[in-house]
Amino acid sequence: MTLPDKNVLLFDLDGTLVDSAPDLALALNRTLEDLNKPLVDQHTIRGWVGNGAKVLVQRGLSGSATINELLDTALVEEALTIFLAHYQQCLCIESALYNDVKEGLFTLKLAGYRLAIITNKPAIFIQPILQGLGLGNVFELLIGGDTLPQRKPDPAPLHYALAQLNVTAEQCLMIGDSKNDILAAQAAKIDSVGLTYGYNYGEDISLYQPQWCFDHFKALLTLLIKNEE
Repeated sequence: MTLPDKNVLLFDLDGTLVDSAPDLALALNRTLEDLNKPLVDQHTIRGWVGNGAKVLVQRGLSGSATINELLDTALVEEALTIFLAHYQQCLCIESALYNDVKEGLFTLKLAGYRLAIITNKPAIFIQPILQGLGLGNVFELLIGGDTLPQRKPDPAPLHYALAQLNVTAEQCLMIGDSKNDILAAQAAKIDSVGLTYGYNYGEDISLYQPQWCFDHFKALLTLLIKNEE
């Protein structure tokens, strides 16, 4: 692999750029409260983030990361509708960018990198969150968990990004905090960076063998900008 060939950066959102767990937990608990279900502490919900809104709601209804196979389908759909409405109202109450992310993204863009988001979060929430956190015009392409029928770890969203941006896999780098990001990148034959500070279900992301693994966003910046010099 040669870093000079990389000019497109595909970023996950939750757990990679934004610590959104507090607001996701708030919306989920408001949903559970509406349905007279037991509430769940924020720390536990952090471990449930990353597979999209429906899975998060199913875990909330199950009270566990393991989804109860006997959950009523109608209840899940009702809960998902309630959750999405609540989350729309609390996108940026406590959500915050991780250290060095804002400055880093602007630096990468200024250095000539093309930036895109590929997240499992519903697409409707991506731009409002970016706008609220001062990143409204940074990304060239936004792909959500419902943009296609498939979502990460399926490689389809990454293939879609390549087509939309008219670039090759060799030009891209997938950056994320979850095994979903790394597995999707591997399936799409795209090199990847694993960030250890996000939401990866309590697992060490290095176990999934990204090409690089960093504890801080600034280390990614150092790698990419140093390469440009």
